[in-house]
Amino acid sequence: MSRPPQPDSRPPQTRSAYDVQLLLPVLFLVGIGIAMVYSASSTLAMGKFGSDYFFVKKQAIFAVLGVVGLVITSHIPYRVYRPLAYPLLAAALAMLIAVRFSPLGSAAGGALRWLSIAGLSFQPSEFARLALVVYLAYSLSKKGAKLNEFAVGFLPHVIVFVVLAGLLMLQPDFGSSVILGAITWIMMFIGGVPLRHLASGLLALGPIAYYMMVSTDYRLRRFTSFLDPWQYPQHEGYQITHSLMAFGSGGLWGSGIGKSYQKLFYLPEPHTDFIFSVIGEELGLWGVLVIVALFLLILWRGTRIARQAADPFGTLLAMGLTAALTLQVSINMAVTLGLLPTKGLTLPFLSYGGTSLFFNLAAVGILINISAASPRRANRIAGGAPRPGKDEGHAEA
Repeated sequence: MSRPPQPDSRPPQTRSAYDVQLLLPVLFLVGIGIAMVYSASSTLAMGKFGSDYFFVKKQAIFAVLGVVGLVITSHIPYRVYRPLAYPLLAAALAMLIAVRFSPLGSAAGGALRWLSIAGLSFQPSEFARLALVVYLAYSLSKKGAKLNEFAVGFLPHVIVFVVLAGLLMLQPDFGSSVILGAITWIMMFIGGVPLRHLASGLLALGPIAYYMMVSTDYRLRRFTSFLDPWQYPQHEGYQITHSLMAFGSGGLWGSGIGKSYQKLFYLPEPHTDFIFSVIGEELGLWGVLVIVALFLLILWRGTRIARQAADPFGTLLAMGLTAALTLQVSINMAVTLGLLPTKGLTLPFLSYGGTSLFFNLAAVGILINISAASPRRANRIAGGAPRPGKDEGHAEA
């Protein structure tokens, strides 16, 4: 009699299993993004570079590199990042300092946000976001009961955030600073930092954030135009009014791919910050709802992965990566719909931009690895059922 098949005896971290519920919506969004980048940028590319394929070719290359990054990070055991938390954080600080204080810094659109090395440009803020998530996951998971102490559970994490945010503000990049702050507070809350400490931090940072907003004319003008953009249709409210017109003219079914009117030198940055507006005009309300549904599916799956992770570090890492992605999506969509003041943030997986696309896909790869290592999924991959009690209890904790 033949022996029944034996479960895989390898440790969970050596198994490879792609989380289809996470991977499919991500790849679908990347595919939509390539099509929409071409639609939104073809006229602009022809006028500036003599080829309507200029931006879409680069985006396709970025997508391939990003998928390669996803495959690599999905096979790297996520616990490898624990001892790398401080080196990654140090590298992020070095890059942000180099942007502002070295000849490697490169400016575009009035902001100094890029590093140019050997002809290649990338945004260190994307790497800094990933480094902060890894650092917070490591630091919060190792402190245990000491998180209740203000000087241990709260202060060090806020200091790291303030340093990173301060360097970003020098670029200036207020939007990325806001995202880093939100990530820090969310992860500290999930990690178990007392609410009284989190509330006191918000009260302390509130006046600072207000001062940063009103201390520069362009931020103050953005805020006043946000309150009523139609009073400033040719100046500060120009972006929002044309974005709203794009959504309004799209109607229920849209004008059709390639038929956007606002992208024809009316809507600024149609292939980056305001690609969601072009989607609304060309694909209509149903297209917008499909995009929102795909992002909600990613949020749901990322949260489930965090809940079912094998250890606190995995839970915090998964939650931090999911929160970082969700926050950027929410802010970009809110800006294009006139619900928040204008900020220079792209829409993940859809907007043109190599650095954002690569690091977001790499983050998805990390989530996939955390998912494969969870007790429930590891048993499913091995061909067995979850062990009663221990595995199922941890998965639902």
